[in-house]
Order: sequence, then structure tokens, then C-alpha cells
Amino acid sequence: MIHPESRAKTIVITGGTDGMGHALARTHLDRGDTVIVVGRDAAKAAALPGAEFIAADLSLVSENLRVLERINTRHPVVDALVLCARYFRSDRFVTAEGFEGTFALEYLSRFLLSHGLDEPGVIVNVSGPGVPMGRVHWDDLMLEHGYDGVAAQMQAGRANDLLGVAYAARHATSRTRYVLVNPGPVATGFAGQYDAATAAHVAALKRHGRPVQDGIKPIAARIDAPPAAPLSAFLRFDPISLDHPSFDPGAAHRLHDLTGHLLHRSEN
Repeated sequence: MIHPESRAKTIVITGGTDGMGHALARTHLDRGDTVIVVGRDAAKAAALPGAEFIAADLSLVSENLRVLERINTRHPVVDALVLCARYFRSDRFVTAEGFEGTFALEYLSRFLLSHGLDEPGVIVNVSGPGVPMGRVHWDDLMLEHGYDGVAAQMQAGRANDLLGVAYAARHATSRTRYVLVNPGPVATGFAGQYDAATAAHVAALKRHGRPVQDGIKPIAARIDAPPAAPLSAFLRFDPISLDHPSFDPGAAHRLHDLTGHLLHRSEN
């Protein structure tokens, strides 16, 4: 059960027009909170009356920067940034800015929004901490050789683990708490472009996953009661130890610096 606090919050949700993001937005609107939803589909956003909708393609760096400028200008105090946007691609896609699509949407966007938003109270990155699969392909981040949609998403998950570590190290004195949340199997929207085999797997997940309203509970809990530590990770409600290679500080520093170089190169 979600226990609302007396003070209304300001919540920013990416991927808020579908699945868990939509359900979370609805929950906070019903509580009287200010909800800013960032996504691509204005028609779906219309199903959230009262929400402020920012239309944006978050796979583009330029769009993330525009979103940040608008939010930082209009909402100087943000209580929670919730990062939910995802889109599966069985076929490799490269953005107009030259980045592989999954890496751009599910890691670069989260990197930009995390570091660019003015000191939110908590950042809840809905990714995949605790999943043993996946790795960062240091020699081929854009997966130009042997692309696989699942490998792309698993790489994004591991990159977000490292993003949390790097963020906490660089914002140690800020009020922001960074939280990585794996909500477990949830029958959510699963937006994407799927080949037949992957589509069948997704259909099974939808049949057997938790209902969306149940799936958002661990996310809502972290918004209502951010952990005391600068960085924490959860598999639903269970804490995940950060003493694991997925959260290696050296790898986090390496990826942070490499990301900075990639973004700088894209600007030139």
C-alpha cells in the first residue's frame, strides 16, 4: 500500500505514457502531485489529464538537453526523477546522432537526465540490477559487430549499474539519492520492434508477469521513502549488495569518462 505524504511532490517520469510509467504517473496525479511526463506519444499522454507532457525523442542527445532546460527552468525543485523509458529492437538501429538506439535511449538519456537535472531528491532508475546476464562491450559499445537485441538491453542494464555508482561518487555531498530498481517480471507495455521468437517470449512474460499496479510498488516505495545511502539497489523490495562486479568503481569511472568523450564527439 502506498502511503502519501502531506506535502505534494513534483515527479518527472520518462516513459510515462505506457506500462509502469503510466501507472506511476496516474498514482501520483491521484495524490495531487505535480507530474511531468516525458515521451513521444501525445495521444497516450492525453489519458493522463493533469500531467504536464513534454514531447521528446529521448534517444537523441539534443532532445534530452531540451527537456532538461525546460524542467530546470519551470520546476526548480524536483522531488523524484523516475527513469522508465525503454524500447526493444530486434534489429539494430542507429540514431541521427550516430548512436546505437538502445544504448542511446536506455543509457545515454538516463546519464544526461541524471547528471543534468538540478539536484532532485531521488533518482529512481528502473533498470536491471541483480541480473547476472549482460556486460558492457567496451570495445564495441555501439554493437556494430553481431548485434543482438537482448545483448543490447543487457548492456544498457549493466551500464546503468555503473551510472549509479559514478553518479553517487560525483554527487556525494548533494541531497540526491540514486536508486537502482529491478521490479522483477511485470506484465507491462514492452514497447518495441520484435522478431517472431522474441515476440513469443514477450507474450509469455505478459501472461505470467505481475500486474502493472503491483509492479510499480517497489518504485513508489523508494519515492516515498528514499534510502539514506547515496546509492542503493533493489530487486523489488530486497536490497542488493553493492559489493559485486556490476558496481565496480573503476569500471564506473571508466564508463563515465568514455560517455563524456562520446557526447563531446557527437557535438562536433
